Amino acid sequence: MPIEREVMLAALREEEYDLLVIGGGATGCGVALDAASRGLKVAQLERYDFAEGTSGRSTKLIHGGVRYLEKALRNFDYAQMKLVLEGLSERAKLLKIAPHVVHTVPLITPLYRWLQIPYIWLGLKIYDLLAGKKGISKSSFLSVARLRRTFPELDARGLKAGVLYYDGQFNDIRMVVALVQTAAQHGATCVNYTEAVGFDKKEGSIVSTRVRDNITGEIFAVRSKCVINAAGPFADNICHLDEPANEPVLSASTGVHIVIDKRFMPRNTGMLIPKTEDGRILFAIPWEHHLLIGSTDTPAEIVDHPPVSEGEIDYILRHMDCYLEPSPTRNDVKSAWSGIRPLISAAGHESTQSLVRGYKIDISPSGLISVFGGKWTSYRLMAEKAVDTAIKRFSLPSEGPSETDMLTLAGSENYHKDAIKSLVGEGLGLDIAEHLHGAYGDKASTLLRLSRRGLGKRLAEGHPYIEAEVVYGVREELVIRAVDFLCRRIPLALLDIEAAKSVAPRVIELMASESSWSEERIASEEELVRERLFGAL
Repeated sequence: MPIEREVMLAALREEEYDLLVIGGGATGCGVALDAASRGLKVAQLERYDFAEGTSGRSTKLIHGGVRYLEKALRNFDYAQMKLVLEGLSERAKLLKIAPHVVHTVPLITPLYRWLQIPYIWLGLKIYDLLAGKKGISKSSFLSVARLRRTFPELDARGLKAGVLYYDGQFNDIRMVVALVQTAAQHGATCVNYTEAVGFDKKEGSIVSTRVRDNITGEIFAVRSKCVINAAGPFADNICHLDEPANEPVLSASTGVHIVIDKRFMPRNTGMLIPKTEDGRILFAIPWEHHLLIGSTDTPAEIVDHPPVSEGEIDYILRHMDCYLEPSPTRNDVKSAWSGIRPLISAAGHESTQSLVRGYKIDISPSGLISVFGGKWTSYRLMAEKAVDTAIKRFSLPSEGPSETDMLTLAGSENYHKDAIKSLVGEGLGLDIAEHLHGAYGDKASTLLRLSRRGLGKRLAEGHPYIEAEVVYGVREELVIRAVDFLCRRIPLALLDIEAAKSVAPRVIELMASESSWSEERIASEEELVRERLFGAL
């Protein structure tokens, strides 16, 4: 079902909604879907593109969190343990409702000190135990001989043993797209490049939200009975629109990732580095035929597009040098990007690493409901609780409790793992078929039809992305700017920044033709592409 932005903008101006959600990341899209699937009339605002912020810059893991488990056990921390249990429960649900973008991934932990072996092995066994029937596969001990046979890229000097365990992996941006599409199918009005710039109140309560169309600059009011602030790291900013004197709730840290060629770890198995020099963990995981490594944890200012420093890249490479042979160098880094973690502030915590990745829901005197903190794995549960809060507080006409734990997302409704064979049988290259099948699920057939109409050419040599995806994105996925496509509908800029630069002119050409852009608009797109691809993504 096409999502037409102009039609939805007209609806925003004219209709009154039960619930307006601010934010187009994981939590905001989860709220829109949860509320719409309960029969509520829902509108959603996102000031840039969907998943342009934190939700599109994750480590691509859906997990309970082995790091949180270690903190829970070491410090007898109930909050960390609750986070693990929730994460393991949610992981099982997401594997069922979105199998085209969520799958399992094996990870090995190489151990170079004898004392690490019982400590790590026992911790991962507890991880299995906590997952219970919702577990994926049991962890197992790996001898040095087995590690060297199955993972010859490991630096074997001083290697004592290893542990193999399993977790969830996903395509975060395609997951957000699926959430938006599913919410729209349930009647939600989801519009990107629309920014909340103020609230109108009557007798102290919010009655409408002033919204700016960030494409045209037009400002108009959207009426709603309730507003949910799910703006991620920028949730405090929305609270300040409601009450300028509000104290900030969030602290922030940046998580930097780098992407290198998969030849450094060619198997479909990831690696967990259990402890870095500053007490963190690092993941190296297969992603889109590349190797994704991250992430860091550095206190930071909350900005739209956080920069990546050479020091952070060096930090990651320095640790990989201890584990891989040969090890990657700076010249091997094909892309690097950073995301902002929204962390709930706590007195007495000197570093962001010690803050719990939990969440909380607040209601202001004017009725603004704000969701603070959280992480990707918990998005569905956070959204459910936020909508429960709204229904109770404002007596909204819900048709029943949340069912998003069983609601299959768009792309997975008629998804079958073996459908990739039919795509290959239709003449697509295997890598292109695998990509379309994994990114679009049961909608891949639409891309196949477009590819037969002169749009089957690869956008970049060595990558599986084709021209049909540009046109499909404009028609079906609210692709408004060229960078939306290059950075989000496909992950090319996050994988290979030079390849993204090289194909940008063709993407702009295709979008200009599909959307009838003026020369002025084309120039604006070219400028934004330069700003993003030559600066901070």
